[in-house]
Amino acid sequence: MKEIWLLALGEDWEEEKEKIKDAIEIGFTGVVVRRKFEDLAKKLGRIKVFGVENGVGENFAFVEVKSAEDQNKAIELSESYDYLFLRFSDWKIIPLENLIAMKKRAKLIAIVNDLDEAKVVLTTLEKGADGIAIQESRRDVMRKFYEIASGERGFVELKKAKVVEIKPLGVGDRVCIDTVTLMRVGEGMLVGNRAGFMFLVASESEESEYVSSRPFRVNAGSVNAYVKVGSKTRYLAELKAGDEVEIVNYKGETRRSYVGRVKIEKRPLILIRAIANGEEGTVILQNAETIKLVNPEGKHVSVASLKEGDEVLVWIGEKARHFGVSVDEFIIER
Repeated sequence: MKEIWLLALGEDWEEEKEKIKDAIEIGFTGVVVRRKFEDLAKKLGRIKVFGVENGVGENFAFVEVKSAEDQNKAIELSESYDYLFLRFSDWKIIPLENLIAMKKRAKLIAIVNDLDEAKVVLTTLEKGADGIAIQESRRDVMRKFYEIASGERGFVELKKAKVVEIKPLGVGDRVCIDTVTLMRVGEGMLVGNRAGFMFLVASESEESEYVSSRPFRVNAGSVNAYVKVGSKTRYLAELKAGDEVEIVNYKGETRRSYVGRVKIEKRPLILIRAIANGEEGTVILQNAETIKLVNPEGKHVSVASLKEGDEVLVWIGEKARHFGVSVDEFIIER
């Protein structure tokens, strides 16, 4: 997650206070205020607060980059400060690329004016700036900037896979993930026995004649399985309260959530094997009516009624994984 800062530099404390309260509630990293308001801002909630006077503070500085000389000055200052807040003139990308490549210890926070600028500076040289800073008073717009900086929303490409085998197994350990987020029908998590082939396992957001819905829950699968979290994978068995997870819907739209509780229990299991685009993958789930996959129309399909030939949604990756990170190496997973 990138950092996001609010520049609340007005002279009217009552006006700035409302902006800061919104920033705290949305989840901003920090706020920069006039030095005289620093103590007042710190009392509003748990957020980093920097008090500025004449463009500098105790461990940060503002730098306007208009020329190569300004760029070099910023590189020099990056050795002395923890944070540099950068304001660029008409040409932005090249000096930012240079600063990202040559900076010392300081975090680079780019001051942006709109959402498109935010997307650019956060992905420059693939790595991007360490964060963005905005001057904004509209809560809904602040929220959109936060979503970009946090990576809260994204997209993955899902594919149709044909089920080719359904095989009941014996008893094993399965993982149930209770999140801090309520999910809807058509949402769940990407889980599989291969890091490059994962099934969209549905949330328990549908009512059943046997149990009430649990829209915060994904009964995800056997302890050995991978779950996709952004660009990385995690083993289901290693998840714990507070860990980040990724919720995915049948359209491929993603959003961030966190684990509230994980339950590992012994349950009867079932193996599902499917093929998509010539690739084959498997997932092992609890063998129960309430455990479901998601079909291309976004409907939940119970493993109890699943048949060979049925279509379900999967995600296919490109590379192997080592400690959850994509790597180029020879590896076979079956």
